[in-house]
Amino acid sequence: MLITDWTRQVLPAMLDDLRAVVELETNSYDKAMLVKGLRAIRARVVGHLGTPDDEILHEGGQHGDILELFYEGTAPGTILMLSHYDTVWPTGTLKSWPFTVVEGKATGPGVFDMKTGLVQSIWALRGLRELGLPHPSVRFLFNGDEEIGSPASREHIEAAGEDALATLVFEASLDGALKTARKGVGLFNVSVTGVEAHAGLDPYAGANAIHALAELVTTLAGAGSRERGTTVNVGLISGGTGRNVTAGRATCGIDVRVTDPAEMGRIDDVFAGLRASDSRVTISATGEWNRPPMVQNAASQRLFKEAQGVAAGFGWTLDQASVGGASDGNFVSALGRPVLDGMGAVGDGAHARHEHVLVEHIPERTALTMGLITALA
Repeated sequence: MLITDWTRQVLPAMLDDLRAVVELETNSYDKAMLVKGLRAIRARVVGHLGTPDDEILHEGGQHGDILELFYEGTAPGTILMLSHYDTVWPTGTLKSWPFTVVEGKATGPGVFDMKTGLVQSIWALRGLRELGLPHPSVRFLFNGDEEIGSPASREHIEAAGEDALATLVFEASLDGALKTARKGVGLFNVSVTGVEAHAGLDPYAGANAIHALAELVTTLAGAGSRERGTTVNVGLISGGTGRNVTAGRATCGIDVRVTDPAEMGRIDDVFAGLRASDSRVTISATGEWNRPPMVQNAASQRLFKEAQGVAAGFGWTLDQASVGGASDGNFVSALGRPVLDGMGAVGDGAHARHEHVLVEHIPERTALTMGLITALA
């Protein structure tokens, strides 16, 4: 049986799995639901693939735990398959937005980002086994903290991918294109402390922290560079205690995205050099680079060419894309290792109420994964 025939044949069963996984509400901040969800995902993997040859559960502390399941292959080497099971959707969202399939679209919280990809990864290995196709060993890594920056799972992701022939990330595709470049992300906060005073009785005695922060926001926004692919977004701002009070404190939260790793140093210098025109004001900048950029390294480009050849063998065209969002693939790419991201669903609406996947592409994407893995054997 051809790979594509098999994946089309099992589509109803894959949709059953998808429904079950979407109905596991696994918000990044709900530890109890994350624990429940991961146990259910493990049970589903074992139900399809049997008891793993090796298994490691890493405690995530207050964040979602990290589960590694290893299955021996029939050829040398190992493929790392990365999927996060946490979503941005609060527990209870399912009540007003249940999983549904209507007119070829499956929708529900987390269906596009990225539970369809997670399901596809499991069925890809099942398909390779059922069809008797040669394949390297497979290590699944499921983490529950990707949506908040992977604070607990980063070290385990980097370790798991150390000797892998390839790391496949089952984040959603960009209209079918694989993601071979992503921006790096920095999350920063700027706090300003001024001098409080009565705005009417003693208007010149104080040093207004909000006014000072307004100056800094202009500086920060100006640090973005369209030409260099760098964006600086001040997305949160707060401060003051009343209209008639010269504000004593003000803060802002900043999201920075960079394409070029060299830009990280330049932006660091911008934060270090922040100054207010009023010398009575003090400034504190905190935060860190959450993920380095994913650049199109040579190893990943060779892997993409392999995937492109597999797609051509099925009669499909496969493109690559660079996107502004980051993923766990950034960590692997920064170490110079071969990684392909966007192996998951075709659809739209990540983090939005119109989140959905196009059902007709689920067999195709699963077949692509199967074809690539057996090609790497």
